Amino acid sequence: MHYHEAAAFLFDLRRFSVKPGTERVEALLAHLGDPQADVPFIQIAGSNGKGSAARLTESVLREAGLSVGLYTSPHLSALAERVRVDGRQMTESAIADFVEEVRPWLIDRAAAGEPLTFFEVVTAMAVREFARRDVDVAVLEVGLGGEYDATSAVDPVATAVTNVSLEHTAVLGDTIGEIARTKARIARPDAPFVTACDGEALDVVREVAAEAGAPVTRVTGDAGADDDEPDEESDSEGNEGDESDADPADSPAFAATYEGRVSATDAEVELAGEREGTYRIPLVGRHQAANAAVAVALADRTAAALGTDLADRAVRDGLARATWPGRFEVIDTAPLTVLDGAHNPAAARTLAATLAEYDYDDLHLVYAAMHDKDHAETAAALPDAATAVTCRPAIDRAEDPEVLAAALRSAGIDRVTAGDDVADALADAVDRAADGDCVLLVGSLFAVAEARAARTRTVRERTVSDADDAVHALDTAGVPPEGIAAHRDGVDHRVLTLRLRGDRAERVASEARAVGGDAALGGLGADEDRGAGGEQVPVTVAGTVAELRALVDRLAAADGGGLGGVAGDIAAAVGVEEQEDAEEPDFPWSDRTAVMGVLNVTPDSFHDGGRHADLDDAVAGVERMVDAGVDIVDVGGESTRPGAEPVPVEEEIERVVPTIEAIQSVPAVGEGDVLVSVDTRKPAVAEAALDAGADIINDVTGLEDPEMRSVVADADCPVIVMHSLDAPVDPDADPEYDDAVGEVVDALRERLALADTAGIDRDRVIVDPGIGFGKSPAEDFELLARCGEFAALGCPVLVGHSHKSLYGAVGRDADDREHATVAGTALAADRGADIVRVHDVAENRAAVDVAAAVNGSLRDGALRDRDGSAGDAQ
Repeated sequence: MHYHEAAAFLFDLRRFSVKPGTERVEALLAHLGDPQADVPFIQIAGSNGKGSAARLTESVLREAGLSVGLYTSPHLSALAERVRVDGRQMTESAIADFVEEVRPWLIDRAAAGEPLTFFEVVTAMAVREFARRDVDVAVLEVGLGGEYDATSAVDPVATAVTNVSLEHTAVLGDTIGEIARTKARIARPDAPFVTACDGEALDVVREVAAEAGAPVTRVTGDAGADDDEPDEESDSEGNEGDESDADPADSPAFAATYEGRVSATDAEVELAGEREGTYRIPLVGRHQAANAAVAVALADRTAAALGTDLADRAVRDGLARATWPGRFEVIDTAPLTVLDGAHNPAAARTLAATLAEYDYDDLHLVYAAMHDKDHAETAAALPDAATAVTCRPAIDRAEDPEVLAAALRSAGIDRVTAGDDVADALADAVDRAADGDCVLLVGSLFAVAEARAARTRTVRERTVSDADDAVHALDTAGVPPEGIAAHRDGVDHRVLTLRLRGDRAERVASEARAVGGDAALGGLGADEDRGAGGEQVPVTVAGTVAELRALVDRLAAADGGGLGGVAGDIAAAVGVEEQEDAEEPDFPWSDRTAVMGVLNVTPDSFHDGGRHADLDDAVAGVERMVDAGVDIVDVGGESTRPGAEPVPVEEEIERVVPTIEAIQSVPAVGEGDVLVSVDTRKPAVAEAALDAGADIINDVTGLEDPEMRSVVADADCPVIVMHSLDAPVDPDADPEYDDAVGEVVDALRERLALADTAGIDRDRVIVDPGIGFGKSPAEDFELLARCGEFAALGCPVLVGHSHKSLYGAVGRDADDREHATVAGTALAADRGADIVRVHDVAENRAAVDVAAAVNGSLRDGALRDRDGSAGDAQ
């Protein structure tokens, strides 16, 4: 079964109405062999904040060294986002395999009058995936209520109810007490039960937990802080009790106080009780304090239940490094641009309070909503805006922009424009805003998803030299076999891949064929229900430069529909747009492939550990590199080889800082002709290294740490952002990819977005696909072969492959990889690498120079003989 068939089958299940009870999903799990018995689960319910709490809990437990599954809803742009293992979403091939297995059983059930719903089947899919991937623990966000939710088919080791408010009263009950009782019935005997409820809700959940025999851990956030976490599958009024009503003797186990915003994207909370200290969270808003407290308490109780230590470092790093896209997400700072799915009055009030933490001049609103929402009250609760534009995401339930415009005018906004396309509306608002203004897109997660997809769209150029390359390019873009057969002969010349909303993908494909090129749709684009469920559709476009230029012109001339932005992205990828004359930084990699030499000052690095630990040896090593033609020296004080022990911050500083200072005595380094990089994942080490004279930060965790982003932004230095799943490398990790290159590009794109909002200039960023970090040898060679595709991110590309284990797959042992590395360097330089990171500088310098000569550097006069001669003596 192909993915498009599987996804179409799952989305078609949405026609079946929700029925209370877990019997149906339990039957499906039984059909699958009861995979829930093999996984410890955490179940998180609540009217609001359960998604944030789930993300934070998962991140903390991962930092504690556990393999963690995460199940959340809804998704933004792909069904697979709902199911994650160790931060990576489920593969399309795994979804197809699951549906192929269960489809006959589900059809028989439907024929017997007992169909399962979309949410029930996807929940079972998540449970099965977590068991298949052998996770240590999995976090489940409850969909609706608790007792009768599909996630309650599991027997959790820990549970939580974040809070209770009036929501879905027709299903859950008419009072806070009734709703609290329904949610609290996820409690299980002896399984810790965490809650931030107060007032009547707290009394009820305690009563229910006691009946179940579940020990209760009570936490608090800032009193009076409302929380509404938008979810197109739920709704809420966000009414909570008052902490002042609680018994003073009833002290919470964890009490969180919101300390305010510390950056455009992050805030701090102060924890008291069982764990004390100030912690950074990637979620702004007073209401997030309670979510953080729930997450810390739940991670603490779960770790104890699993017999795992939860160090403060894991809590600190886990809270700081969690991400939750589309939920008060700052995507730019000049103007301040925020995406948020708040879709009811309570959510809008919470949003207004959070936005009040920022300083800006005028507010420019972009508004979309579903037709069943309270437009008047929601609009009245939003912050005062100078202008507004309404829009409509591509979903049947979306409200007419004219209706929304009328609601905004009634709310007191004078300058309102009724638009249509979400991406166009956001672009118009940004164009209208000054750098000191704020642009807020709000009202629907569907609109957030479309805006985010347009903002992060990446057009990758594929290299296709023969029919086999064409088949591979189409297959990795999700095109089904029949589509590959139809289009492989037309996919030649210049080949581009990108993801678009279903209707846009079809329009781009049609226009490409109209100008003489070819195009094929993958994923759900290969099905009649294009882009169902908000899925972004992969489209592969091929043609000559003239044909692609004509395509760009046709798309640019289209009347709206978001195609103007697509035209610009394609033009940039092909190089047919007019380039503005802008002064770019002059770095060694600006006009040629630069060679970075590795200088490890560690005793345990996999290839050269201990060789340069002495300062004199380090200086001599750099002198040899300079003589061999090195451009950058990369100093490393902590090994990232599999199984390496972490090095304390002070010890790493003691290793790298004296080395950086000592090698300044080498003239080429001291005069700045050869740059110095520091290979570290610790902000304090990076800061100390920069003070000592380093020029570049090489972060193997890809700017995962917000403090590292701040260090780089403040220094305005070049930074290498690497894709890695673990550092040091976890030899037991077994991640799965559909297309390693495409998925690594997507992951790096998300990190670049974090860099942008942190104030890091894009022209200072270098991307590294992370060969040898969480990939198989076949995937590593794929990254090497297609390294040029990473140029789609608009950054120089570094390839670090030297002496790594991928060469073992071609029969080269650890002590016999020098020649293989040189061959890899030549290929990387030929295929678009801007920097190669190597241990043997002289040999790899020669490979780079030969690749450059083959590609015309001598013809262009860019490369001269290093001894100044004009040719060989005869």
